Amino acid sequence: MNDRATAPTLENSAFFMPFSMNRQFKKAPRLIARAEGMHYYTPEGRKLIDGTSGLWCVNAGHCRERIVKAVQKQVAELDFAPAFQMGHPLAFEFADRIAALAPGDLKRVFFTNSGSESVDTALKLALAYHRARGEGHRIRLIGRERGYHGVNFGGTAVGGVVGNRKIFGALVTGVDHIRHTHDLQKNAFSRGQPKHGAELADDLERLCALHDASTIAAVIVEPVACSGGVLVPPVGYLERLRAICDKHGILLIFDEVITAWGRLGKPFGAQHFGVMPDLITTAKGITNGTVPMGAVFMREHIYQAFMTGPENAIEMPHGYTYSSHPLACAAGLATMQVYEEEGLLTRAAELWPYWEEQAHALRGLPNVIDIRNIGLIAAIELAPRAGAPGMRGLDAHTGAFAKGAYVRAAGDIIALAPPLIIRKEEIDQLFQIVREVLAATN
Repeated sequence: MNDRATAPTLENSAFFMPFSMNRQFKKAPRLIARAEGMHYYTPEGRKLIDGTSGLWCVNAGHCRERIVKAVQKQVAELDFAPAFQMGHPLAFEFADRIAALAPGDLKRVFFTNSGSESVDTALKLALAYHRARGEGHRIRLIGRERGYHGVNFGGTAVGGVVGNRKIFGALVTGVDHIRHTHDLQKNAFSRGQPKHGAELADDLERLCALHDASTIAAVIVEPVACSGGVLVPPVGYLERLRAICDKHGILLIFDEVITAWGRLGKPFGAQHFGVMPDLITTAKGITNGTVPMGAVFMREHIYQAFMTGPENAIEMPHGYTYSSHPLACAAGLATMQVYEEEGLLTRAAELWPYWEEQAHALRGLPNVIDIRNIGLIAAIELAPRAGAPGMRGLDAHTGAFAKGAYVRAAGDIIALAPPLIIRKEEIDQLFQIVREVLAATN
């Protein structure tokens, strides 16, 4: 008989945890039983301040009553409706609602179920767009080192996080990467955008010369490379990248799965930086993390490129069973109402100066080699232990959990991005825990 069936325990559970050290975690689990507002609670009732908005997604705080009731009502009214050759009113209402918040003419919306699906959708749209306009030779996709674009085949391929790529082989052909923007020697302890490094965008010109620019369909970057360690773009970098793409007829995709929905004090990061991409990928905060959902925003000319040929022909043979799921649309509409009523899409701009001061007050603590911040995001980079990279960051993560805070560790980088409802006294509390943990981490 199966031992697991006769003696079920967490340590031998069937659950294969994602992005986790399964054996280590199951021996010493960190479990969460419920959540409310700014906090998680363990099964024993211990309170944890949420320092990373769940997984960069719970922007309005946990278990918001308006969102909960909207989902409860919707599941009893219409639990599912197909999106292929069918529709339901909420899908159209929600698309129009969020399109009104998007910058420029990024007013067309394709729904997905996650950031990973949004990225793969945007990449396919880019390839199909060029083919639709007679440039099918544009087949190459360019990502960036240390970029994170989810875990599907396309997103992993254009992503530049080595640990996420190396065991999966070639993934997708025709992909290359420009270099990342992280320069500790010149930009350590920058506040907001670093001053040095705009010229790093010129690395795209190198790939244009290497591959021939006419073969490149799109470049995808995160405005702020959050999952790869909160790498803030240098002043002028994104503008330069946009100019190079324009010069060579290349589409520019902003992966805003994290930076959209108020994280930088605007509905979209593109609005904060004042740079217009051709496509934007989103997810996470679009429904406050309540129901899985993602969306790709595209400029009008991209959408119109597909609206040719017979009207009875499918313009885009792509989509998902759960695209524009009724529960997700209900959660999204309620989320946008909360954002609007409480001013959460701009609140990060108000808190930014205080948040920045508290983050940089950690300078001088043992092993802290850099602090970076933008909007309501911060990262504390720690010197790696000799022969044990990542362990100092993991110890800080587990130490914070023991002291009452949930923070993310990306290798030896501690990432913070709390719900946008956070108050100054809670910012103080979060950074005090981080201070105590770092002081005790050898």
